[in-house]
Amino acid sequence: MRIRIILFAFLLFGMIPMMHEANAHSMFNSAESTIGNNRVQIATVPEIPIINEKCTIRIHVTDLDLRDVQGFTMGMRIFYNDKQVDGIPPQSHDGGYWDFDFVFKEQGNHIFRVDLYDSDGKVITHTFNMSTQSPFAYIFTYVIMCGAIGAAAIFAYIYLPKKLKKLRAKF
Repeated sequence: MRIRIILFAFLLFGMIPMMHEANAHSMFNSAESTIGNNRVQIATVPEIPIINEKCTIRIHVTDLDLRDVQGFTMGMRIFYNDKQVDGIPPQSHDGGYWDFDFVFKEQGNHIFRVDLYDSDGKVITHTFNMSTQSPFAYIFTYVIMCGAIGAAAIFAYIYLPKKLKKLRAKF
């Protein structure tokens, strides 16, 4: 009975990394910055964008008490290798979120300079690094899977011979 509980727990927790889109943590390609009276968060969906495929950039603006800012004006400049590759002129947004689609043309690190305009017209620039698909993401996934398989092999090597010995003794 005890071995069944351990096996069930191992299988349950072994399957959790295989669940898709269950994010209890901040996403890999996300960041936040607090300057002045506002906190700005940025994230990409999917977490690691693929070159020449549309992804969603999500920006969330809150106050220092983490309440959504109901109206804000924001623009953005996007840089790659210190050259501006795209820009969005200042726009007014209702609610605390701004989602827009973007296509990354180059692999690597992109700098997003998010310009938030306060009520006095003063510009506060938040700077974020956003990365596109790289081999790191695949390597990380494979390392985790290999670790789980290795743990299962060790578990089987230790507990299965004892269990088989007990079964043979009964017959």
